[in-house]
Amino acid sequence: MATVSAPPPRQETQLNGAERRVTTPELDRARATPLDWGNSAPLALLAFAVTTFMLSMINANAVSIAVTPVVLGVALMFGGLAQLIAGLIQLRTGNTFSGVLFAGFGAFWLSFFAIGQWFLKDIPALQVGHALGLFLYAFGIFVVVMLATSLRTNVVVVVALTIVTAALFLLGAGNYGAHTTLIHWGGYTGLAAAACAFYLALAELCESSYGRAVLPVWSLAKR
Repeated sequence: MATVSAPPPRQETQLNGAERRVTTPELDRARATPLDWGNSAPLALLAFAVTTFMLSMINANAVSIAVTPVVLGVALMFGGLAQLIAGLIQLRTGNTFSGVLFAGFGAFWLSFFAIGQWFLKDIPALQVGHALGLFLYAFGIFVVVMLATSLRTNVVVVVALTIVTAALFLLGAGNYGAHTTLIHWGGYTGLAAAACAFYLALAELCESSYGRAVLPVWSLAKR
């Protein structure tokens, strides 16, 4: 759900065979061709944030569980497909960390939709909590791996992944052991994770629109 922010605008001299030319971000945009790729990270971040916000409102008992089918629809189209496509674009443009993170969460939401829509009904009622707990624990491990590799991105990314990890394990434990209080706390932490993703998306979009960093994310990249 996050990327390493692009470096601040700068002027540099590039070699192109025997020709030297001065480039700036503005000139680079003017030279862009229709085959160039835009930054898909804000789309992925918003897809994660919107879907997580909706599901977390249910988990936090702020909205009735009866509206879950609406979340399933958003999980399929926005959290799942849109985020998966955005992750593949990140991989195509050479951003391995962001690509794996976004494509992985896209697959998470697609799996969530498939489980809720098709497969959950085939599980014995007494084992539904265990099945959901296993699902959440497994993706919690995925996020732990991404968290361990995020320490050269920025502070907001690290905080967001830490919160997502806590949310998944709280929800996993709550579902596995039928602990309503843990599920509610998982919902609260999910709302915090959605807020971080909204902030990161806004920071990326502002930087793209204004050509400079507007909102701080506190880069951890080596200088």
